[in-house]
Amino acid sequence: MILELPGVQAVFRSEPMRRLFQMVERVAHHNAAVLIIGETGTGKELIARAVHHHSLRCDLPWIDVNCGALPEHLVESELFGYEKGAFSGADGGKPGFFELAHKGTLFLDEVGELESKLQVKLLRVLDGVPYYRLGGTKKVTVDVRLVAATNKELDRSVHEGKFRGDLYHRLSQFQLRVPPLRERREDIALLAEHFLTSIHPGAHLSPEAAAKLEAYRWPGNVRELRNVIVRAGALCHERKICVSDLPPEIAYYEPQTSSAAAAPQRASSFPSPPPASGGELRDIKKQRILEALARHNGHQGLAAEELGISRRTLSRQLKLMREQGEESPDSLGQLSHRQQHYFRSIVEVPVQVRTPDGAEFTAQSSNLSIGGIALAAFPAEGQQSGNVQLRFLLPGAQMEITTQAMVAWRTRDGRAGLQFAEMEERDATELKRWILQRQFEEGWTALK
Repeated sequence: MILELPGVQAVFRSEPMRRLFQMVERVAHHNAAVLIIGETGTGKELIARAVHHHSLRCDLPWIDVNCGALPEHLVESELFGYEKGAFSGADGGKPGFFELAHKGTLFLDEVGELESKLQVKLLRVLDGVPYYRLGGTKKVTVDVRLVAATNKELDRSVHEGKFRGDLYHRLSQFQLRVPPLRERREDIALLAEHFLTSIHPGAHLSPEAAAKLEAYRWPGNVRELRNVIVRAGALCHERKICVSDLPPEIAYYEPQTSSAAAAPQRASSFPSPPPASGGELRDIKKQRILEALARHNGHQGLAAEELGISRRTLSRQLKLMREQGEESPDSLGQLSHRQQHYFRSIVEVPVQVRTPDGAEFTAQSSNLSIGGIALAAFPAEGQQSGNVQLRFLLPGAQMEITTQAMVAWRTRDGRAGLQFAEMEERDATELKRWILQRQFEEGWTALK
């Protein structure tokens, strides 16, 4: 499919990209900062533009800045502006990118390149603290939705002392991962044909050339693919790209077979469950992990301690679970503990509602989170009765959840949002486990 948005043209058919754009739409409705991670050339700016387009700020300014392309001595003045006479050559005042993006979205590409002094100032601005232009005496206050991107492993940079941990967590209120091209091979031929049509109308790929493109590992991702197609389209005969038109590293590329299967596996430190078949064994491990994570609100460190394993081992087990045939083998990104609490899963099940005066009716749910549930066709009398009792079945779990809830909001067309008030510990743990399972299946992991 081709997704056409203002300033955005996304071409994909793969499941990882479909899920990523679903998450973009959900994340965009919040004002929280977004950190987009991914290898060079994967299309992080395209995802950032999609976040802006789907947000409530879509008709307001969009300002994009490549932090790595700015000269080091100009980064501060470009981001925060300067006054006349602030430095040699400053013949007049100039607003910075933050001011230009007021009420809109500011996209900081390659944010990992910022020096430590600017990281401190950026953190203060993100916390809503007014700042001074360079050489200025009047404070500037801005309202900006910040979206940042990097191809660096910022968590590693934090451990190495090269990037501030507090800024990293402030930028990672939502974190989206753009999968590399080798993890979405269904998109390769589609992208190649799209580039070819737009640059060399009437040209096409031979089946053999398409197969070679799909087999290649693409270290430069989509950007490298586009460059290859531009070159091959210019060299091909009769508007048909053949294998001979491709660069030698692609035309003669042979995927390496992994010898991992033949190598003996190291013993895992994960506690052994009762004997079972391979599939059942994986399910038991999965259930124990999810239950432990649910009891500790998704905190991997505490869950690992309960399971008697290291946090690193738990992370490896979660990764292994994704690689062994789960519905979402690739992580879309990470959710903070707060965002895990507000994570909503689309669920349509009948919900029995009982008011304090004994009246009962059935409503249909539309989404469910750890903290509450949204209902459709919610009668007006249900809103006027204080706390209500809810009963519903968790899909796939065949377990009934019973809880007290209060109406948090209601629309004129009968939709309502209810906040859970009192819930038995067993039900609360099962609901958390179920929500964590949905997060996992959609490709989200807990922020470390």
